[in-house]
Amino acid sequence: MEPVSRPSSPPGGRPRARDLGIVVGGVPPGPFGAITDVPGVRVGHTTVRNPPDVHSGVTAVVPDGVGPGAPLPAGVFTGNGYGKLIGTTQLAELGTLETPVLLTSTLSAFRVADALVGWMLEQPGCAEVRSLNPVVGECNDGHLSDIRSRPVREEHVRAALAGASAGPVAEGCVGAGTGTVALGFKAGIGTSSRTPELAGRRVTVGALVQANFGGTLRVHGRTVSPRSLGLQDTGPSAETGSCMIVVATDAPLDARQLTRVARRAVFALARTGAAYSHGSGDYAIAFATRPGAAPPVADDGLSPLFEAVLDAVEEAVLNSLLAATTTTGHGGRIVPALPADRLLTALAGAPDADAH
Repeated sequence: MEPVSRPSSPPGGRPRARDLGIVVGGVPPGPFGAITDVPGVRVGHTTVRNPPDVHSGVTAVVPDGVGPGAPLPAGVFTGNGYGKLIGTTQLAELGTLETPVLLTSTLSAFRVADALVGWMLEQPGCAEVRSLNPVVGECNDGHLSDIRSRPVREEHVRAALAGASAGPVAEGCVGAGTGTVALGFKAGIGTSSRTPELAGRRVTVGALVQANFGGTLRVHGRTVSPRSLGLQDTGPSAETGSCMIVVATDAPLDARQLTRVARRAVFALARTGAAYSHGSGDYAIAFATRPGAAPPVADDGLSPLFEAVLDAVEEAVLNSLLAATTTTGHGGRIVPALPADRLLTALAGAPDADAH
């Protein structure tokens, strides 16, 4: 039977962190609390599912107008390099992004990159292009999905790109997050945004995560595991996994400064309990949407933006967990969702002795 693919439905049904009163930091979010709050950034998903064996897909983060003739300043940071981030060498060398950023499953990353190249060559202004650097990140969804089947194909990539839109972003078990697991719970795609004041004006920064990493969840300093919530711990080893983070901002930053932003995005995973294990591929890509709109902000004025990125990534991880649903996958494995009611009960209790 062929996997069933479909554009993901709009968000809804499951609460986000803020819906539960879990607020990270004091900087206000944008109107959608999503990476799409950054003007000119769109997100699209295609979910590829054939239960119980296939739970996979592709997610596209699409900056308007990006291309070889209109690259955006960008930075990349590797927290732990056990991953297949296609395009990272040129991204680091030149500090420019010339394609959308696509996320998918590990063994499908190479097909996705090829499909992205084909799509880009058809775009306006690319008729004479002879060199192109596709940027594709991945997480291993093999605990719940038959990863060796490599179910993500060109039509799925094109559907995600064609369906990319502004506004609310579907989270949880959608697109590249359909089969991912993080911190012992079913996870997936999560997003968040902040609107800090930088150099005297309000800017927007947004983060999107594909959460699939190990460790023990921490929320407001309290450790939360499946067992502590009365659930069976059936996820992969707490020492395995990965996380892809995409950060967008309309702040006037150059590539070097965006690399500093990308570092903070990876640092933020520690707040959520990430293990940063040997087998984890933890990467962040950060790009700016308005190159040349104003001179780059002075480095000593970047601290409010750094704080906003830390908060946005932490909240995006929480949203990825809260939006996900319990999933039965390949080999009969079952990974539980993070139950909002039990989480709130746990947070209402006495804080952990080691919380700080």
